[in-house]
Amino acid sequence: MGLDFKSNLFLKFIFYFLFFTNSCTKTEWIDTLPKPWTLSEAEISKILPKFHEKYPDFHDRLLAFSLWQIGKPYELFCLGEEAGVDSDPIFRLDVSDCTVHILTSLASIQSQSWSDAKSKLIQIHYKPNSSGKSFPTYKSRWHYTSDRIEENPSTKNITNNLVSSEKLKNISITLNQKANGKEFLELGWKKSTSIDYIPSDKITSEIIKKLPVISGVAFVKESYFDTGLIVAHEGMVVNNKNIIHASSEYGKTVNMDFMEYYFRSDGPLFDGVLFYSFHPIIK
Repeated sequence: MGLDFKSNLFLKFIFYFLFFTNSCTKTEWIDTLPKPWTLSEAEISKILPKFHEKYPDFHDRLLAFSLWQIGKPYELFCLGEEAGVDSDPIFRLDVSDCTVHILTSLASIQSQSWSDAKSKLIQIHYKPNSSGKSFPTYKSRWHYTSDRIEENPSTKNITNNLVSSEKLKNISITLNQKANGKEFLELGWKKSTSIDYIPSDKITSEIIKKLPVISGVAFVKESYFDTGLIVAHEGMVVNNKNIIHASSEYGKTVNMDFMEYYFRSDGPLFDGVLFYSFHPIIK
């Protein structure tokens, strides 16, 4: 009896030792890496396969890669098509805005090299044509976060799964159409849609605890509705507590408490939220 007890105690010790050592090692390995914005394309290409080795699980890898981005300098609208209307790079890791942080992270964790990540970014960032192929053009880009989380299989809206319908607000809107009927962006495109969001007075820590270990959050700004926009900002909610996001306020990518970020002393920063889940590219 005493021997069985000691054996069980020893096995429990080994389990907890391995569990906590593994968790610690995951964080420590990221901390040993040079920051991505200091590295060349060739150096990034050497590191990307190691993320797959260290984190075989898609969501663990996304979380780790996002943590690696903390501190990256902020620059608004920093991705483009390298030609035409927007000549910014198709893929980059030297600067980021809120959407670029999400898209480049998703592309990078599904890639083995810089060129592979650039190709994956095109698949995620651009709408497929009638043949199912994505090409980097300004007009085929997923310009609207709310459109992307409704239609793009990499980022799926989960808002309605988190709270009961009576706690939701709904907006019916024509995306990319201003109140005067003109386009917000010159795309030759508009979309009538209806979407539910969680208003500020219904956002609680309990909702955050229902989320996966890493999920997307899009922040609704009601004053934007007349311009044909719904979302003003987005980021990643991690470990059911924090938000990692490229912040214009801080001038870099930061990791901070979600509730403290959203609810300020003078009131909530936005009017509501949408939550979405992350998924691998469908092959």
